[in-house]
Amino acid sequence: MRFLGNIEAKIDAKGRVFIPVLFRKKIAEGTLILRKDIFQDCLVLYPEDIWNRELEELKQRLNKWNATHQLVFRQFVSDVEILNIDANGRILIPKRYLLLASIENEVRFIGMDEKIEIWTSQETEKPFMSPEDFGKAIEMLMEDNKHEYEEYEGNQ
Repeated sequence: MRFLGNIEAKIDAKGRVFIPVLFRKKIAEGTLILRKDIFQDCLVLYPEDIWNRELEELKQRLNKWNATHQLVFRQFVSDVEILNIDANGRILIPKRYLLLASIENEVRFIGMDEKIEIWTSQETEKPFMSPEDFGKAIEMLMEDNKHEYEEYEGNQ
């Protein structure tokens, strides 16, 4: 399952939004997990099986007897909302998540391979990176020269 694309949608007054058909077709019946992105001001929507896989990966890296690790895990699992797609193909985004991501009336669903990011439309009007920076970053990543990329990233 790969989610690809950048699709605009409107949110109604109750916080409901249609999942784009392109994405909805790829989501199996069942539960979706919503959380605020760790690094960006956007929301991330996970199909339940992908969420479970990422959660297991995190748990394997954590020591349950380490207080900091427990805090990280608690934060990660407590900041989620369990959603279902209604009969009309919509999800209800809780108000607090709309506020966290500064979302008002319009959003952009951005397919990020196995998950979907939900951005306020205003944030996606400008590129995430300049074409020059994007080209340099891709070149460094594809050359598998992590040291150069980390150096470049540190200068941003």
